[in-house]
Amino acid sequence: MTLEILTPEKKIFSGEVYGVQLPGIDGSFEVLEKHAPLVSALKAGKLKILKDRNETAHYTIQGGFVEVLNNKTTVLVEGANEV
Repeated sequence: MTLEILTPEKKIFSGEVYGVQLPGIDGSFEVLEKHAPLVSALKAGKLKILKDRNETAHYTIQGGFVEVLNNKTTVLVEGANEV
């Protein structure tokens, strides 16, 4: 699936990934390929990108939103830093 992580200032990440783990306001959740359409609020916390089954990347994010539609996940956050 395609993942984009955007802040008001810049694009933090864009590319094909296996999945992503996100800090939802009611708890963490994971989005994998062909996930059902979804819009959810995010709280500040850790975001984990599953680039493939063995490679990951980690970011600390501020609050925001995620949209999943047509095998594309778009994460809109106030700020993000790679860990």
